[in-house]
Amino acid sequence: MSDFEDYRDRFADVEMVRHDGILQVTLHTDGGSLKWSERAHRELPLAFRRIATDPGNRVVILTGKGADFLTEMAFEKRNTTPQGWDRVAHEGRHMLFDLLDIEVPVIAAVNGPATEHAELALLSDIVLAAESATFADHQHVVAGVVPGDGVHLVWPWLLGMNRARYFLLTGQTLDARQALELGLVAEVLPAERLLDRAWELARQLAGNTTLTLRYTRACLTMLIRRELQFGLAHGLALESLAAVDARSFPSTQP
Repeated sequence: MSDFEDYRDRFADVEMVRHDGILQVTLHTDGGSLKWSERAHRELPLAFRRIATDPGNRVVILTGKGADFLTEMAFEKRNTTPQGWDRVAHEGRHMLFDLLDIEVPVIAAVNGPATEHAELALLSDIVLAAESATFADHQHVVAGVVPGDGVHLVWPWLLGMNRARYFLLTGQTLDARQALELGLVAEVLPAERLLDRAWELARQLAGNTTLTLRYTRACLTMLIRRELQFGLAHGLALESLAAVDARSFPSTQP
């Protein structure tokens, strides 16, 4: 079991505060919007694991700092070896499974555009979005990368198969209102009301018994966990093979 004081300040890209069992997790880079770096890729699975094993957490709010939820890729180096991709795949598997292993309801408060790894927010039980939020997948097909790190399962689950394939293949951007109409988010709010609403819902949920919170979360994540168990490792293997191949030859256009 984890003690909150042991891990609260451990992660450079994850800010945590907790009141009455409600844990707010704010993703950031150096006090601004999160940049998707090797450090963030390494830290998030570890942070989710510590949160998941702390019985003091009764509801979790996941949000971002600054104007964006996540829009910028900032990997220091590209992986071109099997060993490098094995590490990325290991972290990628744990990223989603450790997030889903959090045994209490998770509320996402998407504070702005989420064009990289929006699935981190959309796997939450309740998704709230600021009016400025947008949703897209700009780090895979449109960037020449196979979408095998879980988005190939999460987006079809959320959007339906044909709409999701179009979304992933074209890099389509959905604004907050479109996301609401498509069922990706539950509410769209002015930015200044976003966290207040998340805390309001969290306090409402926290009034339930511990077992109600834990077992409801287990029920609501059961099917998506099955999908990830079936296809995540395979998808990551395909992504890594294609990435190494693409970086082994000069870039050419037909």
